[in-house]
Amino acid sequence: MIFDFEIPEIIDIEQVDGSPKPRKMNIGSEALRQEKVKITDGKPITEFKGNTNPYIDYESVDLLLSLQHPRSKGYDEMCFIIMGQSKELLFKSIYYELYNARLRVMADDLPNASLLIARSKEMMLLLTKFWDVLATIRPEGFKEFRDYLSVASGQQSFMFRHVEFILGNKNKAMAAVHKNVDHVYPAIKKNLETPSFYDEVIKLLKRRGFNINPECLDRDWTKPYQINKSIENAWLEIYKHPSPTNDLYLFGELLTEFADIFARYRFQHFITVERILGFKPGTGGSAGVNWLKTMANHRFFPELWSMRTDL
Repeated sequence: MIFDFEIPEIIDIEQVDGSPKPRKMNIGSEALRQEKVKITDGKPITEFKGNTNPYIDYESVDLLLSLQHPRSKGYDEMCFIIMGQSKELLFKSIYYELYNARLRVMADDLPNASLLIARSKEMMLLLTKFWDVLATIRPEGFKEFRDYLSVASGQQSFMFRHVEFILGNKNKAMAAVHKNVDHVYPAIKKNLETPSFYDEVIKLLKRRGFNINPECLDRDWTKPYQINKSIENAWLEIYKHPSPTNDLYLFGELLTEFADIFARYRFQHFITVERILGFKPGTGGSAGVNWLKTMANHRFFPELWSMRTDL
């Protein structure tokens, strides 16, 4: 979009507490809330002491909303930045759920693991819609600020990498992207070297009595996941008994739904970039659309897909 525009002033960023640490707050209780509502006669509190209020402090809203700094004179850059930052927050939230879903699987707690995967699935659906917003950026609008990205690219997102690694799509080269970032790389390296969520699901299948190839249970966890016939056979046996009481069947379908939505996310990314850029090279050194197209073909939990041919 090429026209005159203004960025509305929202906060004075010079007065924002830039610390990422939680701000001090009092802890409430039901008794205190009951007492407060008597004082306010049921109306919202509108006066606070100091230069902040509890909602700003709890969410660090002023800090969060001070982080959007367009570098160009292109109107669409603000949308691009906010969508990118919002995606990073959702990736963090998904990783939090998947990390704990893995712990639940390790504890043989499928009911709670399923709840966490279901929540992650809804967040992936929301992420997929972000591409609909970004698709409203036209080629001429993106061209106005693309050079200001330099070699910055979404493939350098360490939060997205955490999500991919915990789901099983390990890649040493993509981990190395963050090797020079001392406050980021240790967690990435640990994630790379730790059995993924799907690795723990496979171990669960073994505990449930399925004949799993030993090499799937103790291997180099940093290497990309390879499809295995024993795991395919295990899922095939599970799917021969589709029933509301078959928890592994229900869990398998939930994982497939999640993987389905993730694949849609990748495809929407590919289509949106092709719509805006055509076949130009990516900013981060990749082949752009052609590289994204190869990524769009990837499926998490591959045996849950491959075994369906034999059902």
